[in-house]
Amino acid sequence: MEDYRSKSFWLESLPGIITPNPALSGSKKTNVVVIGAGYTGLSTGYHLKQINPGLEVSILESDICGYGASGRNGGFSMTLFGLTKGITKFRFNDKKAYAAQVYMEDAVDYLHDFIELNNIDCDYEKSGYLLVGTSPAQVKRIEHDFEIMEKWGLKGAERWDHDRLKKEFKTSFYKIGWFEKRCGILNPARLAREMKRLAQEKGVVIYEHSPVTDLKKISSSRFRVNTAKGEITADYIVFATNAYSILFPQLKSIQRPVFTHIVMSEPLSDNQLDGIGWKSRAGIEDARDLIHYYRLTKDNRIVMGGGDVSLGYGSQLDRDLNDKTFSHLQNHVLEIFPQLKGLRFTHKWGGPVSVTLDMAPVVGCLGENKKAIFSMGCMGHGVSMTTTNGRAIAEMICGKETKRTQMFFMGRKIIPWPPDLISYGAAHAIRGFMKIEDAILYK
Repeated sequence: MEDYRSKSFWLESLPGIITPNPALSGSKKTNVVVIGAGYTGLSTGYHLKQINPGLEVSILESDICGYGASGRNGGFSMTLFGLTKGITKFRFNDKKAYAAQVYMEDAVDYLHDFIELNNIDCDYEKSGYLLVGTSPAQVKRIEHDFEIMEKWGLKGAERWDHDRLKKEFKTSFYKIGWFEKRCGILNPARLAREMKRLAQEKGVVIYEHSPVTDLKKISSSRFRVNTAKGEITADYIVFATNAYSILFPQLKSIQRPVFTHIVMSEPLSDNQLDGIGWKSRAGIEDARDLIHYYRLTKDNRIVMGGGDVSLGYGSQLDRDLNDKTFSHLQNHVLEIFPQLKGLRFTHKWGGPVSVTLDMAPVVGCLGENKKAIFSMGCMGHGVSMTTTNGRAIAEMICGKETKRTQMFFMGRKIIPWPPDLISYGAAHAIRGFMKIEDAILYK
């Protein structure tokens, strides 16, 4: 029952012992059934009841709310859509890349307001986001995105040169920075648990420890979902399963899980913190292919993630731990801040993120009647995006046309992943290319 605590520091540090909601049992009926109680599913349920309080909404969660990526991620509220703006522009076009940036800026602002208005206790800090270049090639990549932003006329980012960065951080590691003031950091598991509270206060029924064993379309407008102890029928079904969508044959080809890893240090002493600067407390990413992402916690621990990923075969979801990557991440902290030599690392964990073949998010429907909806492919940048995607899904179900439901990635055509053996080989080839490029250009 307490296995969730081993999955991340965030889940381990939740106050008290979590008592799961009762599992689904018997036969139930509802208007909307949501599979998955992470940010996407909880946001969908909350916003459905906000728009139409008369709707009956039920959520099925295989473990506890926030057990998956929502309780294990780095805790960045950021404006990244997929990968870089240049890649998004290349994959789609300039107009759509601009729309994606505005969508994500709105998503970050909305999450900020959502946390403030609902008094959500999740250690939220509007400390900003800093993208740093640590090599000439990374500088070139960041400058390219700056040029795109300037062409669009958006004013949300500030250029930090080497001197500005040296004032902020007591390191010579950084050559250029891109700072977005509107972004923030938070405790992701606390956010998920608070979203559960808000959804239930709205009247959403949440069943925990209720993994789906089967689902069927039983009529032109009705679905039946089975769990170990019960079944529920609904007019609409929402797959808020992201990386765990690999477990559903209907969704398997749309995305694949890729596993990212995180280490966390002991709390820094006042002297250690003074020794590295970081007064802004901004969340940081570098501009490599296999990025490093890092931040401070409320009690001044350093969280360092990324650097490499692990890949599973087929439906494998047990690749959370990778000692080689953990060691690399610990060493990278000291590469940036050598003055922290001797720093102890107390926690390490990992988890799957949802990756589409074209590296961009998607919200879509199965079937022509648009009553089976899915959301996935956040590429590890989903804290603010999934909250707004859940809002958009609720608007779609309630028949509301908004700027969110009209976004180009709602219902976009998907390039499917090939069968398992080919996908596994292709994923390793892509990862290998990125590692080589990072070693040659971006280190």
